[in-house]
Amino acid sequence: MTERQRRQRGAAVLSGIVAGVCVCAAGCSATGRAAGDGRAGDPVEILHRAADALVEAGTSKARTSMEMATGGTRVTIRGQGVYDYRRQLGELKVLLPQDPAGASEHRPITELLAPGALFMKNRGAGVPADKWVRVETATLSDGNLVTGGATDPFAAAEVLRGTRTATYVGRTEVAGTAVRHYRGTADLAVAARDASEGGRDSLRAAAKGFATARVPFDAYLDDEGRIRKVRHRFSFLNGRGADDGRGGQAGRSAQDGRNGHGGPDAHGGGPDGRPRAAVAVASTTLLYDFGAPVDVRLPAADDIYAGRIAED
Repeated sequence: MTERQRRQRGAAVLSGIVAGVCVCAAGCSATGRAAGDGRAGDPVEILHRAADALVEAGTSKARTSMEMATGGTRVTIRGQGVYDYRRQLGELKVLLPQDPAGASEHRPITELLAPGALFMKNRGAGVPADKWVRVETATLSDGNLVTGGATDPFAAAEVLRGTRTATYVGRTEVAGTAVRHYRGTADLAVAARDASEGGRDSLRAAAKGFATARVPFDAYLDDEGRIRKVRHRFSFLNGRGADDGRGGQAGRSAQDGRNGHGGPDAHGGGPDGRPRAAVAVASTTLLYDFGAPVDVRLPAADDIYAGRIAED
């Protein structure tokens, strides 16, 4: 099978996963700003080091939420799993929302996250239940920040390496843990430049493929500098972004395997010449239970599906 065919197969599988990708912003209420509560230090520099603090921590459990409004309906995709920050390997169970009629529930999709690759099982679309589908994340115009229905926890942290502006908001709590709340804006191009080798290409693709490389965020760090919660607000152009040029919903809008990363019309009009509408996606990542045992094993070559993917 040619490289082009493999990428197109991955594009087809992802075309429906973020049919309404979005993030539920699990809100934290501020508990006030106390004098001497840890505001010392440049917020930008503190956030630049947040990903390194996760590497030092080693592992954690994770919960994800992705939300967006489409066609007047708010859709939320939730995930839960574990992550090894030193190996940059993770496993999430991602639960898609019910069909609009509420008639059927989807089986959880198992996603394995690895440097430069996303593996999915139980995706459907004609893929046998015992097979995995592999997608090269650098071929996605969102770098898989939203396409899979969950943001890779380490990628979420590495976005903060591109922090351009940030302010300290105050002390609060996340899931019973005291944290410092920071609010700012990151630049995906800067993040890609400073990212780890495993995440660089995917972030570079996202910087080119989104409607804007600027990503507003709220980050909550514990006293050891580890991210406990981060909420990003991404923006892509409708009909583009996870899209192979055909348009459609967010899953299609996050893939651009055939047109390249942010091709010539990435920020222009659609096929009919009309301007594309920017779609906002909120992605929340919650990290907890640091040091938890993590054993992620990538599928063998024989377990990866090589057949045709049914169109959604």
